[in-house]
Amino acid sequence: MTIRKAIFPVAGLGTRFLPATKAVPKEMLPVVDRPLIQYAVDEALEAGVETMIFVTGRNKGAIEDHFDMAYELERIQADRGKSLAALEGTRLTPGNAIFVRQQEPRGLGHAIWCARDIIGDEPFAIILPDELLIGRHKGCLAQMVAHYDKVGGNLVCALEVLMAETHNYGVIDPGARDGVLTEVKGLVEKPAAGTAPSNLMLPGRYILQPEVMALLATQEAGAGGEVQLTDAMARLIGRQPFHGVTFDGERFDCGSKLGFAQANFALAARDAAMGAELKAWAREILA
Repeated sequence: MTIRKAIFPVAGLGTRFLPATKAVPKEMLPVVDRPLIQYAVDEALEAGVETMIFVTGRNKGAIEDHFDMAYELERIQADRGKSLAALEGTRLTPGNAIFVRQQEPRGLGHAIWCARDIIGDEPFAIILPDELLIGRHKGCLAQMVAHYDKVGGNLVCALEVLMAETHNYGVIDPGARDGVLTEVKGLVEKPAAGTAPSNLMLPGRYILQPEVMALLATQEAGAGGEVQLTDAMARLIGRQPFHGVTFDGERFDCGSKLGFAQANFALAARDAAMGAELKAWAREILA
């Protein structure tokens, strides 16, 4: 079945980026010239997703405004003879963009559960906008969808990291491997140093079957006193096919200041208009 719906959990407060996020949602912070949430939506569109489900919280109205029609801006640009190309992908119709409120911060699993009535009985994708994944040839979700068409079931994105770093992440306990596909036998959250079953971490992309919603409805609070998506996914292992797809591309952890700065520099350095000048400037200050 085609993956037609994707959930974007965007209710977090973004306290790591205060005071910038006091009035601006962290998902609206720009990487070069696009907000983080735009990269996530573009990734979903490339993969064939038709319905974007944003699970929001208070003070997140800017996200809805961003994906609405900006009539005055578009009219002024048109009157001045300027291209509207920069706004492509920012206008989602009401049927393509649905906003659901997570009324209390009860964790990622609870945020996903808030979209249960919209998901219905369809498989769906989840994209965490904080994780900016830049594919070498095509986006992360498009890579996953290509393999979903072959194996079905549940898929998680897998990214190879150094074994010394695995204690920072959720990690796959692997079974059989077939190219970039890895059977998932279990999921281990932040294993103690030296105990990780693999170096495949989970960077925030999922394709899940709708049965996970029933599990989330009864899922007890886990780490941090929150409803954890990982706990519910672990209960699907053995009941349904479950695989990891090793991502071919780069990851920037834009939930951290360092990762956000790295993403801005890396993408700006590749920009045709300013990349050469930016790299020359960087060489000067590093010297």
